[in-house]
Amino acid sequence: MKILITGFDPFDKEKINPAYEAVKLLPDKIGNAEIIKLEIPTVFGKGACSMEKAIEQHNPDCVICIGQAGGRSCISIEKVAINFIDARIADNDGNQPINTAIIPDGPTAYFSTLPIRAMAENIREHGIPAHISYTAGTFVCNEVMYRLLHFIDTKYHHIRGGFIHVPYTAAQAASKPDGTASMDEKIIAKGLEYAILAIAQNKEHSGGHMGTTH
Repeated sequence: MKILITGFDPFDKEKINPAYEAVKLLPDKIGNAEIIKLEIPTVFGKGACSMEKAIEQHNPDCVICIGQAGGRSCISIEKVAINFIDARIADNDGNQPINTAIIPDGPTAYFSTLPIRAMAENIREHGIPAHISYTAGTFVCNEVMYRLLHFIDTKYHHIRGGFIHVPYTAAQAASKPDGTASMDEKIIAKGLEYAILAIAQNKEHSGGHMGTTH
């Protein structure tokens, strides 16, 4: 089994992104899965393009995208990506699209094709906070998740895919308001390992799309 796992570069004046910091800590083999790591830009369109090039190069069985969700207190396994962009801030190329579709005439939403419940349960069983989330936001994270699932629905039918959000690291939270949630990047990486083990052990393909933008 071959798993491509992506993490974003730093954005919004942050010096690091816990998504890729945790991905870098992953071993090259988890269970029977070979792990391929890729940093992608926090830029609308470009992040998904980098991911698709890696899909073409490595032909993975599964793609997991990791992103930062500052303010969340645990690892969040995303259920759904929506065909909508409403950027609160600019991406790393200065783009800030508002109130627009990711793919005109595309489905309203796609569901993750990963065994998200088993993933969250396996992370929690190992003492790391995790839950299922029903919003991936309206920034680049959601856009990359949507485009990944669109790729799977239209081109790469054999691949399973989805998205995981992770909290700030303690170093990031140190400069934030009192009470800002954080998690050590080593703990985040272990949580990702447990999620990957659950994927390897659960073969269901439970995703799909929902409606259209018409």
